[in-house]
Amino acid sequence: MPDVITANRLTDGVVVFQTIDEAWSEDFNRAAVLADPPATAEALARAKRDETNNLVVDAYAVPVEERNGHFAPKALREAIRAAGPTNRRDLGKQAAGLAPRAGPKAATEADHVSL
Repeated sequence: MPDVITANRLTDGVVVFQTIDEAWSEDFNRAAVLADPPATAEALARAKRDETNNLVVDAYAVPVEERNGHFAPKALREAIRAAGPTNRRDLGKQAAGLAPRAGPKAATEADHVSL
């Protein structure tokens, strides 16, 4: 199962994702998708080095799945962390276009239910 690596940026606590060039981005869609356990372990080791260097905290792997041609977190908690607040779509990463792409069957505001 593919994974991405996530953490919180130490300076402001914002959720970030490890990119293919070993940087960190607030944009889930720029996250490096890791195809197998060895790739995940290697990326997580790099993330732990970034923790040691005080760039991020609490780095861990997040299982993702392909939906409508795009990757998205499998767990609801991780989808919320990637997108931002659940109460209004005009706030957070979803407002800035940085949330996971939901594809053509994305929920509309009328379909949205706050958690």
